[in-house]
Amino acid sequence: MKNNKIQLRGGLVIAIIAFAAFSRLIPHPWNFTPIAAIGLFGAAYFSKKSMAIIIPFAALFISDLLVNNIYYPVFFPEFYKGFTLMAGGALWQYGAFALIIGLGLLTLKKVKPMGLIGTGIGASILFFLVTNFGVWLSYPAMYGSTPAGLMACYTAAIPFFWNTVAGDLFYIGLMFGSFEYLKNSYPSLAFSK
Repeated sequence: MKNNKIQLRGGLVIAIIAFAAFSRLIPHPWNFTPIAAIGLFGAAYFSKKSMAIIIPFAALFISDLLVNNIYYPVFFPEFYKGFTLMAGGALWQYGAFALIIGLGLLTLKKVKPMGLIGTGIGASILFFLVTNFGVWLSYPAMYGSTPAGLMACYTAAIPFFWNTVAGDLFYIGLMFGSFEYLKNSYPSLAFSK
């Protein structure tokens, strides 16, 4: 019976992650995405750490393939011609995502609203710092390879940061709220990691 509960719970966690990942195909404001929420959700609800890493990364990678090869070519045909396995800057994005999962594994041993908000904002800051550092490092002609250039890069990205925070908190609320609602409605989903 316990194995059935684990499979049911794991299947639901995967379904919520998949739904969130595919929501990236819905038109949305820049950076208003579920990326941090997916990493934190997996970290909070998978009992095996390997699953907390593999499933969110797989969802991110598959949704990136779809976004880069279906969504972006329609809106940015000058940048996306032919099949794109990984867009520029993806390694920085995936590095930030790994740190976000690590943050979730450290801080979300118990899911509580204030902890989720704090961890969500922390994830947004982490993503902002890592990915924009990657932009600065990867495109030295754009900002200059100086500390002032790095600050200019971060400053230029601030408008996108607010959408990142809003998207992270929205999807954290949606994903965690949905799971907690279902867990309370169906006790077979309720067991600790």
